[in-house]
Formats: sequence, C-alpha cells, structure tokens
Amino acid sequence: MNILLHPTYFPSIAQCIAIAKAESLTFEMHDNFQKQTYRNRTYIYGANGKLQLSVPVIHSHKNRQLYKDVKISHEEKWQLTHWKSLEAAYRTSPYFEFYEDELLPLFKIKSDFILDHNLKCFEIITACLQLDVTPKFSTAFDKEPLDIKDYRYLTNSRQEKKIRFEPYTQVFNDKHGYINNLSILDLLFNEGTNALSYLEAQPIL
Repeated sequence: MNILLHPTYFPSIAQCIAIAKAESLTFEMHDNFQKQTYRNRTYIYGANGKLQLSVPVIHSHKNRQLYKDVKISHEEKWQLTHWKSLEAAYRTSPYFEFYEDELLPLFKIKSDFILDHNLKCFEIITACLQLDVTPKFSTAFDKEPLDIKDYRYLTNSRQEKKIRFEPYTQVFNDKHGYINNLSILDLLFNEGTNALSYLEAQPIL
C-alpha cells in the first residue's frame, strides 16, 4: 500500500499505524497551511488528562499560505515549555529515559520553518521506532490523487475516523482511563521497543 500524508508535529498514533503498514510513504509538500491541525500541534497525556502542545507559528496576512512557507515564532520559549510538559507527564513512564537523549535535541534546535522541524521530528521518531522508511515528496498538489491511499485527513483531528485502538497502559490510567490516539510519544514512552509491534497489530484505517 502506498500512502499520502502530511508531515506533522510528533504524529498521532493513527498516522503512525498507516506508516507502519505502508509499502511506501509520500509526504504532501504543496498544500496550504490550515490552523488547528496536527501540522503544528500534538496531544499527550498529562496529569490532568489530554494536553495539547502547540508550536507557535507566524501567520501571514494573506488568506492562504503554503505550509512549507510557514515560519515558527521563537518569541516564546515554546521548546522549553514542551519539554517540561513531557518530563512532567512521562518522567515516571517505563521508557522515558530510554529515549530522552534521542529526543532532547529536537527541543533545542532552532528551525525556521514548521515543515522542516516536523521532518526532523519524523526522522527521530522513526529511528526510535526502529521503523525503516524513506519518504518520498509530492511534486504538486493533487486534490484527488490516484494510485495512492490518501490519509491526509488524519492531519485534522476533527475529520479522522473515530477508530478506537487497542488500549495500552498509560501513566495516568488510574486517574482518567485510557485516552485514544495521542501523540506517538505517548506510545513510545509507555511501550518502548514494543511500540512498532503495537502499531502493526492495529486495524487498518
């Protein structure tokens, strides 16, 4: 199966299931940026439940702006805030320390563009998952592409199918129960080296 996806900020578990099951992956590089999507946000499991981490971006005054042209705003110390949130949420998880050194550089490097930063995140995440995938990149925008499974809708949490994946143990299960389809970081920190097997065992989207 060949799939088409948007690069996102620490992709959701649903996106990673699609990637793990794919024969080849193509990233969409010519779409318009849309607010309130996984392009610049991810969701983790905090002490108070589902927690959104958003990368601040500089919005253009134009009605439309290409995703690849959207710059990150570094006026706030968002990377420090995100890392502290991850530490607070997952320091007691089984595998946080196992992946800490690989992930920490992503919260220190200064990328100018959100798309570039997301591609760096993808590279590190696939290495952590031990998932061997080399993405291709689209050459033009195609609203209804042929001969490829279009999973671009998974970038929008409102449009993704409400599939409930097999529950796994999460840090704050006893407080809020199982929370479905969080960031791949949640699965990594809780399941570690079993994460890829988990992804491969989930139902196709």
